Amino acid sequence: MPILDNLAKAAKDFFIDDEHSPVPAGATPLPLAAVPAFAPGAPALAQPEQRHLDHIASLLAGDGHDFAAYTKMVRSMAGSGMAGPLLYQTAFNAFAALTGQDLPALLASAEQLTDTLATDRARVQQRHREKLGEAPAPAGPPSAIMELLSQEKQLQADLAELSQQLADKSQLLQTTQQQLHAERQRADASLASYELAHAAALGELQAHRQAAQSFLATNPSTH
Repeated sequence: MPILDNLAKAAKDFFIDDEHSPVPAGATPLPLAAVPAFAPGAPALAQPEQRHLDHIASLLAGDGHDFAAYTKMVRSMAGSGMAGPLLYQTAFNAFAALTGQDLPALLASAEQLTDTLATDRARVQQRHREKLGEAPAPAGPPSAIMELLSQEKQLQADLAELSQQLADKSQLLQTTQQQLHAERQRADASLASYELAHAAALGELQAHRQAAQSFLATNPSTH
């Protein structure tokens, strides 16, 4: 009978790990895109990295007598064509027969696995905050992000100092240029004053010279 074949296959697969078993019909797993990103700027990923899949799988490995083993049996039976309530009931009957677990114990195991995932996610998020410098990190070498943050702050401080120095030098240059302009004006004014005095003196001298030459040269008493 087909159902007996399904039970036999599920019981066999119960002891064989199958990480790529299909999701059973009737089950509605949360789509990957609906999982909220931890950080607002986190990139959108089409699928998780294999190392993260392996890590999560290790958390859900179980001992063969828990909800993880039950879901493995569900996936195995779903691969044989079963679906809906019959799938989950049949899988539970087979699981209970193999492990001796009842429904409360099975659901308690599911809750425990949920808590395990929640605890691990909190740990990963805390470590992420430590890497970003948003939470104090335990003793040890700083993360690459923290080192880069420190370098960024130092470069920003250096840039601010250089900007201040540039502003100071610009102000000093402006003051110097103003002083230079004033000194040039004073020098030009002084030269202009000298030229006036020189021209006046030269003019007076030449006038007296011409007068002397004119008047004295024609006066016999001067010879």
